Amino acid sequence: MRLLFILISVLVGFNCDAQPAVLNTADSLYSNGNYSKAIDTYKTYSNQDEVSAKIAKAYVAIGTYDSALVYYKLAAETEPKNGLVLYEYARLLSKTKNFEASIEVFDNLMNIDYRNPNYHYEMGLALERMKDTTALNRFRSAYDLDQTHQKAIYKIAKHFLIKRKHETSHRYIDKGLDSYENNVELISLKAQNYYYQDDNHNARAWFEKLIAMGESSEFIHTKLSMLHAEFSDYELAIEQRKLVLKYNAYSSESMLLIGSFYNRLKDYENAEKYIRQSLDLKDVPLDYEYQLLGTVLNRQDKHKEAIEAFQISLNENPDNISSEFYILSTKDKYYADVDSKIKLYEDFRDKYPETFYAKFVSRRIKELKEEKFINAED
Repeated sequence: MRLLFILISVLVGFNCDAQPAVLNTADSLYSNGNYSKAIDTYKTYSNQDEVSAKIAKAYVAIGTYDSALVYYKLAAETEPKNGLVLYEYARLLSKTKNFEASIEVFDNLMNIDYRNPNYHYEMGLALERMKDTTALNRFRSAYDLDQTHQKAIYKIAKHFLIKRKHETSHRYIDKGLDSYENNVELISLKAQNYYYQDDNHNARAWFEKLIAMGESSEFIHTKLSMLHAEFSDYELAIEQRKLVLKYNAYSSESMLLIGSFYNRLKDYENAEKYIRQSLDLKDVPLDYEYQLLGTVLNRQDKHKEAIEAFQISLNENPDNISSEFYILSTKDKYYADVDSKIKLYEDFRDKYPETFYAKFVSRRIKELKEEKFINAED
């Protein structure tokens, strides 16, 4: 009997000595990123309550969120006042769309420490994902507790931007930039505020700041291209629109705009190239696009091709009087016979007597008749 007692004592002592080694090994495996082996090792530890949170963190690291939630719940039940455990548990609940459960845990956290701004911010995120408008109150609470909280400031400033309360949005953005001047998200909001205020000068400056910081997105390049065009800086507008094509290679709108910008620069060859590419991509009524193509072709003295483009425009939209007039004016340049030109203009005048073009048509008929009279005298 005494021998059995000694044997049990030795085994218990050996086990007690071994447990710290188990924990150290598991911690080392976790620290080195060997998360699955760390989990297996933690599970051999005698006091599972002590390592539940560690197992949960390891499951999060390998993306096994359901198992992580199980162990975080165990850890939270074991240590209901442990703010760090509850915080990670609440964030994971929110991430896995268990929003109501997440909010409940954040409520518990606030009972422990109401003045922690990040508890309010993270709870705001959960409420926001539930489309709950009270989310803004949590973001404001986070800001009130920490007026340098960049993420809370962004959420509040974005809210006021969406509501078109630009000056309020600017105030929050400026407050955020005072403490972190290179916050890309706030700089983007600043640029957007100015853009929607039609303050093109400031909008362009702030979008250019984003570019200078190495930022690149379809949204940034699209807006900056439009702003450059507003200032007639068409080469810069083209440069930005071509960057848009890197994100959306089949954007017929961007190709058409690039063509129109080249047209403004009187680079008609490139204008034609991009307008044609735009047309090839579209499957909608294209009267305006073909009308623009015809105009570009005319400026290259490609009058026959221009007439064909204007005719397609008219076929796309038979009510497009402009295209019909452009056909007429192009034939005036292309045809030599004066009588034919006079007849074309007279037919147009009789068909559209009250249009914007009526005065021009009447004047041109008069000029052609005078030209015919002079040529007849010769």
